[in-house]
Amino acid sequence: MFTGIVTDVGRVRAISRQGDTRLEIETAYDTAGVEIGASICCSGACLTVVDKGPGWFAVDASAETLSRTNLGAWTEGSAVNLERALKVGDELGGHIVTGHVDCMAEVLEQHAEGDSIRIRFRLPHDYARYVASKGSLAIDGVSLTVNEVDGDCFGVNIIPHTQAQTTFGALRVGARVNVEVDVLARYVARLTEREQA
Repeated sequence: MFTGIVTDVGRVRAISRQGDTRLEIETAYDTAGVEIGASICCSGACLTVVDKGPGWFAVDASAETLSRTNLGAWTEGSAVNLERALKVGDELGGHIVTGHVDCMAEVLEQHAEGDSIRIRFRLPHDYARYVASKGSLAIDGVSLTVNEVDGDCFGVNIIPHTQAQTTFGALRVGARVNVEVDVLARYVARLTEREQA
């Protein structure tokens, strides 16, 4: 369980493909305190630490993970939003994030709005029903508030702090981002489907 509050931007330092894909990620985390088997949210995907060393950890990504996320497009040097798992008693500063990526969205446009950047995305049609104005989404692991919804498209504002502390400062039109819909929206939609059946 995570909150969508990124605490480090790591970098992919090595990729090896055998049965699964192993990703080694450089981090500012004190990896002495990271246990093998711990969960770390990597740009929205909850991954298990399988190896580590000073200043880095490794995770394995299955074919399923690579097909549903943008991790398959990562190369050495790719920036990665990181968040360690929530502990009981931690501040829930964002919203409840599971690290289970639902789909990818495409960046359609972005422009300055004051000191913020307004970014517009397009979702796969089947996921648009989970997005509501002023609702929450995790995009590349970052908890964000939806500003507006128009069919399969939605927009968010990225404040300067978020631009500086996440990968959003380097995001470009055409990029594909990992999206996790709000878990509460998912259950409300499921209950609504049952009532209509």
